[in-house]
This record gives sequence, structure tokens and C-alpha cells, in this order.
Amino acid sequence: MSRAAPPGPAAGAPPGLASLRGVGPALLERLGKLGVHQPSDLLFLLPQRYEDRTRLRPIGSLRPGERVVVEGEVLLADVVVRRRRTLLVRIADGTGQLTLRFFYFANSQRDRLAPGTRLRCFGEVRPGPLGPEMVHPEYRQVVAGQPAPLPDRLTPVYPAVEGLTQARLRDLVGQVLQRRDLALVDYLGPVLRALEGAPDWPELNAAIRSLHEPPADADLGRLAAGRDPAQRRLATEEMLAHHLALRGLREAGRQARAIPLPPAPELAGRFLAGLGFALTAGQQAALADIGADLATDLPMMRLVQG
Repeated sequence: MSRAAPPGPAAGAPPGLASLRGVGPALLERLGKLGVHQPSDLLFLLPQRYEDRTRLRPIGSLRPGERVVVEGEVLLADVVVRRRRTLLVRIADGTGQLTLRFFYFANSQRDRLAPGTRLRCFGEVRPGPLGPEMVHPEYRQVVAGQPAPLPDRLTPVYPAVEGLTQARLRDLVGQVLQRRDLALVDYLGPVLRALEGAPDWPELNAAIRSLHEPPADADLGRLAAGRDPAQRRLATEEMLAHHLALRGLREAGRQARAIPLPPAPELAGRFLAGLGFALTAGQQAALADIGADLATDLPMMRLVQG
């Protein structure tokens, strides 16, 4: 018996995450852990920081703690066994040598890193017993004399979740950025531009694009401090949305009605008689105010807000 095809999205409905290339059930589950349930959520999954992979650094100039791109020729690739089995790969570029250290590897990986192979690597430099080294760097093989362009923009680093790589997240965000049908409506932009002395902030979609794909000359310090115009633009929109949401809740509360509780002087008298002391004038006034409030159909929230 043939199974009926699942219903498609309603006419005019925005496409879901499954419309993105390579998104299946497992990836949907992982994205859900990041709060991503529709394509527009990817646009607001803003990078936590950025890496500059736009230029090559000479190996001889490296300093511990830097995260850099280097390129060199493999001199050796050996598996050593001390406290644990480790693959050590030595590369050089004429200015110095760098050790690549891998604790998790396959024999096929070692075979592909034969002497003479040219590698481009990215990772954090740290001091090692043989000089500078990188532990589990990202790398790819390049061919001398053949073009292998570097990125022309800073590389974003997104919030992490197990089983979802940074490369996969960048690909998904890039897909959404390229889809015109997923562009956001900029409700706030016209309002900002109409203000006297309005800040020179970018339009919404331009702000989002610039934060996912900052140019190579972007000010990393300003981005790290949250002072980039695109960041301030989105922060203002977020604060406004939060304010409007609270206003909406308040307005909903103003429309609500409570159940009036008419005065019950006999019950109040019995309660006061059992106290064993007389109320002060202030306490009597407060009790009268409470009774008056309970007798109305206004919720306490409205009474407090005034």
C-alpha cells in the first residue's frame, strides 16, 4: 500500500528549515538545541566572536596564543607512542617550522600527509617541546603554484552544540543570506531615519549580513565590545521588541476583569476581635483601602499600576 505524501506548507507560508540544503531530522534536532526552528532564527544566531583567516602568517613570526593561518610543506609525519598514540606532522615554510599534533586520527590521514605535501592550516599556536605547535588544527591540502584564495571576510564563530560543526552552521547561515525570499521586513528602519539626528545605522538586512560576514578590515575590537553600528542597530531593535512585549502584556492586563468580593463586615469583625489588640488609625485606613479594592472588578495588577 502506498503511503500518502505529507502535506506541504500552506500557500504563502514562509519556507521551513527543511528547505535548506542538507537539513534532515538529525540536523533539525541539533538546531533546535540552539533555539533555531525556522530560517530567520539562523539570521539572529549571531557570532560570539570572529577569526581573521584573511592572511597567511610566516611560521617564523608566530607567537603563543595567536590563532592564525599558515602554509607549509610537510617534512615528516610520524606516529609516536608515549603516554598516548599521537600523530606528529612537521611543516616548514622557509621562515620556520611548526608541529601539528593530532591525538585522534586514522592511518589514512597519516598516509595523506606524506613529505612534500603542502598544507594550509588554521589553529592556535602554543609552545611545544620542539617549538611552536598546533593541536588538531583545521587544514587542507594546497598545490604550489595553483590559486588557493584566502577568505576576503572575517570568519564568524557561532554558539556550539554537540554534533554541529562551525562549517555546517556557516553554510546554513550563508544559504539563508542568499535567499531573497527569506529577507526580513525592516519595520524600524523608516522610523529611525525619520528621527532628527538619527544614528547612521544600517538597514536591518544589511546589519545582519555585516555581522555574519564582516569585511576583512572590520574593527575586531569594536565588534568584541558590541559597539559596531550593526550591533547597536540590532540591540536597539531587541530592546524595543522587549519593551513592546511588556506593553502588550500590560495592556492585556488592563482589559482583564476580576471577581468582585463584596464587604463582609461580620467576618471582618470576628477576625479583628480575635487579634487581641486594637488596630492603629493607619492600619484601619489600610484595611479600608484593601476592602475597597476587593469590591471592584479590577485585577490587583491594574490597581498597583494605577
